[in-house]
Amino acid sequence: MQHTADTGTQISVVENLDAASGKRALITGASSGLGLEFAELLAAQKVNLVLAARRREPMEKLAGDLRRKHGVDILVEPIDLAAPGAAGRLKSSLDERALKIDILVNNAGYGLHGEFLETPLERTTDMIQLNITALTELSYVFGRDMAAQGSGQILLIASLLAFQPVPNFAAYAATKSYVLAFGEALHDELRPQGVIVTSLCPGHTETGFDAAAGAPVSATLRLLTMKPRPVAVTGLRALSQGQASVIAGFMNNIVAFSHRLTPRSMQRASMKRILGP
Repeated sequence: MQHTADTGTQISVVENLDAASGKRALITGASSGLGLEFAELLAAQKVNLVLAARRREPMEKLAGDLRRKHGVDILVEPIDLAAPGAAGRLKSSLDERALKIDILVNNAGYGLHGEFLETPLERTTDMIQLNITALTELSYVFGRDMAAQGSGQILLIASLLAFQPVPNFAAYAATKSYVLAFGEALHDELRPQGVIVTSLCPGHTETGFDAAAGAPVSATLRLLTMKPRPVAVTGLRALSQGQASVIAGFMNNIVAFSHRLTPRSMQRASMKRILGP
């Protein structure tokens, strides 16, 4: 189990990210939330960046700040990764610039809270397209290059909700279960080819997720909330150490472990209570 404290030593834990200086990382979902933290941490290690998300303006601001602060090369790629074929178009755009991706941070994704039958189907399918299909396609197109060159690192963002069924987050939790299972399987498949795949499972994090998902925040959930920086540090540290998966935060590890000891019906009931109606 992993525990990352919110201390001034956070950045140092990723200093040895495969001698990261001079490499290039692609960060999806880079306009907000954890994407900002991954960008800051990697730029501090002199990793050049490609930032990909729908909104250009916040990425341009972030890129300007990081260029001035860390002197790294940053390309901003505005793209809606939920659109069919977007992953391939992004790969082609980078290939045209002869940019090789050494580290892929598959961070783009969002959640939907509410009863499945009361949620418009197109919103659910768009979420599945981004959380599952785009993530899978990105892992494929960039993972092939990494395997061919014999090195590379892929960080997938799953969730604490990946470990159990979650009423009112039914489809979202299921997408994250896919990400976790997919990532752990790829870890074993690609490691012999020199590619490390790590799945990060954050719990509730201060990223604006709740507002975007339309989800309430219970008092219990507030107690479990983490800042985004230690979550990002946990993921990059686990990637640098070659771990298959990691849960961010001591209490979140306790929650995940407790689910191994309880019936699934009890898991569903407890998650519905914690995450609200």
